[in-house]
Amino acid sequence: MRKIVAGCYQFQVLPGEIDANLNKIEVALPHFADCNCRLLVLPEMFSCGFDYPFLQQRAAATPEVLETLRGWARRYGIVLVGSLPEAGEGKVYNTSYVIEADGAVAGAYRKVHLFSLHREDIYFRAGEKHFVCDTSIGRLGILICYDLRFPELARTLAIKQAEILCISAQWPTARIDHWSVLLRARAIENQLFVVGCNGCGQAGKLILGGHSAVISAGGQAIAAANGAEARIVGELDFAEMVSLREKIPCLTDRAPASYELETEL
Repeated sequence: MRKIVAGCYQFQVLPGEIDANLNKIEVALPHFADCNCRLLVLPEMFSCGFDYPFLQQRAAATPEVLETLRGWARRYGIVLVGSLPEAGEGKVYNTSYVIEADGAVAGAYRKVHLFSLHREDIYFRAGEKHFVCDTSIGRLGILICYDLRFPELARTLAIKQAEILCISAQWPTARIDHWSVLLRARAIENQLFVVGCNGCGQAGKLILGGHSAVISAGGQAIAAANGAEARIVGELDFAEMVSLREKIPCLTDRAPASYELETEL
């Protein structure tokens, strides 16, 4: 049964500073390669942050950023996941890309749940579809930040046979306990691995909370960061996930006809 090393690079994303943010990642990548890391998750909007006044310009640079990521993925043989601004239909999407270890773009997920408290719904267009894809290291389901609060989306990814949930975020210190609890909850209720990478440091008036984590299918933190910049890795043991699902068959014991979701509150 497979075992892979997964990691998070938790760092302070500098608003609008694409070159500086990419340079941070480039410097960190050899460390992850030395740890035999096969999956690396980056923070939300890792190229430029929520640089709202210049968001269209930052989105225009994303194709070039993706080419850089593709080169890094090939060089280090690592699957990269993280969100970037994507230009489309007059607005910008907050889109998480999955870059295969051979440099191919395996797919992209547009953030469905926009955080209105921070005006995301004004500057971004919401995605409309969930996303799961096969990669060389397993089947990935993708969430972005606020999506973590919606268990029905994570459950949909589990039903679509995701093995690892990859979550990029810029989650504030004020609610960091929610982040940590929800990472574990999504793992426990869906019996899959969760790799959640948060930003840290200050972004405008917002202080980000860090506490990125690699979570087992049973909800234990295999690796965890505190609030400072961090490079963390943890081993995912797929045999443990299979054993857990056989012992406590939550997914097969579901009774969806008894709790169909209402479309309105």
